[in-house]
Amino acid sequence: MKSDETAAGRSGRQQRRLTATEVDLDVVQQKALLVGTATNARTAELAERSLEELALLADTAGALVVHREIQRRSSPHPATYIGRGKVQELAAIGEALDVDVVIFDDELSPAQQRNLEVSFKCDVVDRVALILDIFAQHATSQEGMVQVELAQLRYRLPRLRGRGHSLSQQGSGIGTRGPGETQLEVDRRRLVRKIQKLERDLRSLASTRTTQRKARSRSALTRIALVGYTNAGKSTLVNAMTAANVLVEDQLFSTLDPTTRRLALPGGEPILVSDTVGFVQRLPHELVEAFRSTLEEASDVELLIHVVDASDPDVGGRIAAVHQVLNEIGGGTRPEHELLVWNKQDCADPVDLADLLRRHPGSIAVSGLTGFGVGDLVAAVAMRLRAQADVVELVVPYDRGDVLAALYREGEVLVEVHTETDTRVQVRLPSAAQSRFSAYAS
Repeated sequence: MKSDETAAGRSGRQQRRLTATEVDLDVVQQKALLVGTATNARTAELAERSLEELALLADTAGALVVHREIQRRSSPHPATYIGRGKVQELAAIGEALDVDVVIFDDELSPAQQRNLEVSFKCDVVDRVALILDIFAQHATSQEGMVQVELAQLRYRLPRLRGRGHSLSQQGSGIGTRGPGETQLEVDRRRLVRKIQKLERDLRSLASTRTTQRKARSRSALTRIALVGYTNAGKSTLVNAMTAANVLVEDQLFSTLDPTTRRLALPGGEPILVSDTVGFVQRLPHELVEAFRSTLEEASDVELLIHVVDASDPDVGGRIAAVHQVLNEIGGGTRPEHELLVWNKQDCADPVDLADLLRRHPGSIAVSGLTGFGVGDLVAAVAMRLRAQADVVELVVPYDRGDVLAALYREGEVLVEVHTETDTRVQVRLPSAAQSRFSAYAS
C-alpha cells in the first residue's frame, strides 16, 4: 500500500513539473528550491540580494520557496555549475522537502541543465526561464504576447533535446540509406520557422507602433516616459500625476505593455506621459531583443523620469541596471534628459533619503501612494522641459492677447517689448509647441 502511495505522489509531482523553458504553474503552488552563487565576481552580500530578488520573482511566478542556498565558488563548475558535492547535498534536501523545481539565479548552459535535472530528479530552470515565464503570464496585448513567445523560442532553440539517431534511418532502398534526418533536426527546423514567422509578425506590429509614435509627434504634444527598476512604483506614480487608472500590483513586472496618459502642466499645457515595462538586473538578452520596439518608447521622448525605490538597500545597483538596458536599446542617458525621482518616500529611512537627495542634486522625493511631492514633481517636469526648449522670437498683434497668454502658459517668456503695433517676445518654447505659433515668427 505504501509503495502505491509513493508512486501516486511521484506521479502527482511529475504532473506539476516545470519544463526547462516555460514555468508552467498550476493553481497548486509548486515547491521551489533556490540556488545562488557567490564567486570572485560577486560578493556574498550581492549574492544574497540577488537571491532575495529571485525569491520575489519565484513568488510572482506562483511558486512557494521552501529553501534557499548560496554556494561560494571561485568560478562555476562546467558540468553542474555548483559542483557535484553540492549537487548531492541539495538533491537530498530537495527530496526531503518534496521539491518540484530547482531555480538557479544564473543562466545555465543546456548541458548543465540536463546534468542537474538528472541529479535532482525534478525540473531545473534558471533566472532567464523564470523571467520569461513571468512575462508570459503578464503579457496581454497582441504585441506583448508575440514578443514573449519569440523570446521563449529563442531561449529554447539551443536547449532542444532529440532522440538521437533512432529516427535517422529514412529508407531501405538504394539511395535512401544513411543517417537521414534526426527528430532533433526536424524539431529544430520547425522551431526556426516559427521564430521567423514571429519575427515577421513583430516587425509588422513594430511598424504599427512606429506609425502611432509619428502620429503622436504630429499632435505637437511633448512626451515624457517613466522608467525604472521593476516594482519601483512607476504605475502608482503615473496614477498620482495624471489621475489615471493604470494597473497597479505589488508584483514584479505587473506592467508589460506601455500605457500613455495626458498630463496638464502648471501652465496648462498638456503633455503625454508613458508608463513603461520595469527593468531588472541581468534582464535576459532574449527579452531585450524581443521587446526592443516597446522599450524604444522610453528613448523617443523629451524627458525620462527615472523612478527609484528610495527604500531599496541597493539603489545604486538598481540605477545601473536601468542605465544598462537603456544603453542596450540605444536610448542612452544624458543628465539633462533624465530626472531622478526617489519614490516610496513614506517607506524610506529619512536619513538615507536626505543623503540621496544631497548626493543627487536636482532629484526629487515623492510618494505615489500618499501623493507627497507629486506637485513638486510636475512642476520640476515643466521646468526641465522649458529649459530644454529653444528660444524663439515672435511678434504678437495687440488684438491677440490669447496668443500671448498661451505663450506664458506653454513656454517661458524671457523678453517682452511693446511697440506701437504689436508685442515682440523672446520665449523659450518646446519644439512640439513651436509649430502652433509659427505664424507669429519674426
